[in-house]
Amino acid sequence: MKPILIAPLALATLLGACAEMGTDVTPVLDGAPTSQYQRDLAECRALARDQSQLQQETMAAAVIGAGIGGVLGEVDDDGDALGGAIAGALAGTAMGVGEASETRETIVLNCLRGRGHAVVN
Repeated sequence: MKPILIAPLALATLLGACAEMGTDVTPVLDGAPTSQYQRDLAECRALARDQSQLQQETMAAAVIGAGIGGVLGEVDDDGDALGGAIAGALAGTAMGVGEASETRETIVLNCLRGRGHAVVN
């Protein structure tokens, strides 16, 4: 398969996985969980998954990465702007997915804290 076809597939896969990443955090509690804990955890995870702006931020990181990669690829001795753009898009997407995952994890933990659970991490 040609690199030009692999890149969009990899990008779509990373973006698709983004919505779930970070929501599977298993919080450490200071004390025993209450009877409400499992329900609250499920609701907080759903809240974190529903943050669509995180996908938009990840897509923006991919576009910025593609632009920077394209410019750097063009000024390189090989002059491969397309290869640079593809590599930059993948790197930007990976970075955006990582940041979105951390944000979702923080949302879950803060949501649980807000509902009165003694979350340590």
